[in-house]
Amino acid sequence: QVQLVESGGGLVQPGGSLRLSCAASGSFFSLNAMGWYRQAPGKQRELVAFITPDGSTNYADSVKGRFTISGDNAKNTVYLQMNSLKPEDTAVYYCYANFRFRPGGIESRFWGQGTQVTVSS
Repeated sequence: QVQLVESGGGLVQPGGSLRLSCAASGSFFSLNAMGWYRQAPGKQRELVAFITPDGSTNYADSVKGRFTISGDNAKNTVYLQMNSLKPEDTAVYYCYANFRFRPGGIESRFWGQGTQVTVSS
């Protein structure tokens, strides 16, 4: 089985920064895209950013220029550096990863437990 463990959430003032981490562990053949979604109270879960093994990245328009996603393939870890945080960034942030468990097998997505980010003065 695989596991995703997140860390780095918390309370920060508007304009501040936080860095989220998500480490994947377990037995798998390959780890493909990793990324982050977030869900604010009363809203649908939305994609924030993702990164592929070759380093390609994609961001939601609402976070472009403020958030940076990066990965450490050797550590099976993805990071989300969040700068210039706004109150509307307040949400539970969920890490995900797409795994293959055998060559040519289908991808399966697993999720982290979620970490709360609160932006408030």
